Amino acid sequence: MRKPIVAIVGRPNVGKSTFFNKMAGSRISIVEDTPGVTRDRIYADVNWLNYDFVMIDTGGIEPNKENVILRQMRNQAEIAIETADVILFMVDGKAGLTNEDHEIALMLRKAKTPVIVAVNKLDKTDLPPDFYEFYNLGMGEIYPISSVNQFRLGDLLDKIVSYFPGELISDYDEVVTKIAVLGKPNVGKSSLVNALLGKERVIVSDIAGTTRDAIDTPFELNGQKYVFIDTAGIRRKSKIKEDIEKYSVIRAFSAVDRSDVCLIVIDSTEGVSEQDKKIAGYAHDCGKGIIVLGNKWDLIEDKEFKYNDIYAGIRNELAFMTYAPIMFISALTKQRVHKIIEMVNHVQSQRSVRIPTGSLNDVLNDAIYKHQPPSHKGKRLKIYYGTQVDIQPPTFALFVNDPELCHFSYLRYLSNRLRDHFAFEGTTLRIKIRPR
Repeated sequence: MRKPIVAIVGRPNVGKSTFFNKMAGSRISIVEDTPGVTRDRIYADVNWLNYDFVMIDTGGIEPNKENVILRQMRNQAEIAIETADVILFMVDGKAGLTNEDHEIALMLRKAKTPVIVAVNKLDKTDLPPDFYEFYNLGMGEIYPISSVNQFRLGDLLDKIVSYFPGELISDYDEVVTKIAVLGKPNVGKSSLVNALLGKERVIVSDIAGTTRDAIDTPFELNGQKYVFIDTAGIRRKSKIKEDIEKYSVIRAFSAVDRSDVCLIVIDSTEGVSEQDKKIAGYAHDCGKGIIVLGNKWDLIEDKEFKYNDIYAGIRNELAFMTYAPIMFISALTKQRVHKIIEMVNHVQSQRSVRIPTGSLNDVLNDAIYKHQPPSHKGKRLKIYYGTQVDIQPPTFALFVNDPELCHFSYLRYLSNRLRDHFAFEGTTLRIKIRPR
């Protein structure tokens, strides 16, 4: 399931970041009166009327640089057109219509992507006379809003979600196992997909970040249908120089959203980087099946001597997901590549396991007997019973006397006991606490 992407476009200081922060529910973007203060693309998950989507707060226009303002606006608009499913074109209702607004509108009118015009900073019920000048942009209906006061935002959001096409929500039927290939640039993701498919289906280059977007490659093996989602290399923000690569990050995380199993590809010669941990953490938080692949194993000398140290290093750096299997492979020599799909099938089956309520409560009762639940101010947590409420990932509900007494460390203990009895290899577990 890929979430639709909404990009906010507009000249500096029209209130894009303020609007974004209201939608994201927190002050993620830096908001100042200085035009161009948003130095990087920021994105967040947003929900409206049961629609989940990704909103991008664009920036990067620096008016203090001579002769580059128009070029930067053009780059911003072109990238939004290429990447977004809906474009929100924001203008300043207090400043009125400007030549820059006309320039951006000219670029956006060439797009097949739906464009919605929001006239920001209109705090009063009565609209000023110059509001209607914005119809001269030739973009159809315009929406007066106030991001600061959250005034008239409902109508605007209703219009945004009305453009979300259904095919984004269900790209493939449920019998297809969707595999996202994730990792920082130049770890061999495209080479790995080629090795698995046995065909040069994805362009391979030694230049990091060659793959600009997620490339879907359907295939079938032993009667089972799969789709490889080969994503662009995810860089640290400090190393992202091209605007289009910034949006490739959005596409990569969108690929996680609609995947079943994520292959986290790590360079065995370098070990786990901070960026690897961020990538794995995102997949973990999304509740996906996860397999860690240590690629370039052919470059490791004294493999038998170094195996334990490299394995322990990965486990230590990814300590929050000890459930994820680790495989050392070589996309170049195809060493152990044939075992990856077997592991994908195993992990996907683990994500779909259902535990009978009786067996579940037997394990819970035994765990509670061996380690009593926490107490606070003389009041002890009581767990009455548990039941499984969902799969992919396996999700359990525990009915208790007081949810506030349930410390996360005790939930982790119970999760580990469930893994001791039922394995759940390669998949996250979710435990929800509910009052009886």
